[in-house]
Amino acid sequence: MTPDPGQRGDAPRVLPERLAVAFTLAHLLQRLEGSATPVAPEQYKSVAARLSDELGRLTMDDDLRAVLNTFPVAAELYENINYQHAGLVRAPLEASLNSELKVKDVLAKMRLPR
Repeated sequence: MTPDPGQRGDAPRVLPERLAVAFTLAHLLQRLEGSATPVAPEQYKSVAARLSDELGRLTMDDDLRAVLNTFPVAAELYENINYQHAGLVRAPLEASLNSELKVKDVLAKMRLPR
């Protein structure tokens, strides 16, 4: 696994055995997402469902966070799975707030006086 950008030092992280399946599925889903050739919807759905099941069994820790930081598609899936419990659990509060404020500004500009 590649080092997490937030990790100190140059040593790569060692992937714990409990994350091997999630890592493999996350890698595959990321490749399918970025594929230049069309991917069968059934294949994408199957991989996403298997990864979703696997992520649902895991508890967030630094190792899982590193996997999610490596594969943005898996991170988005993780957020979607956990949204019902904690909202955007991986999105930093400041980034979420700034996005909300930008949307508010855009909506205000769209409501120009007549």
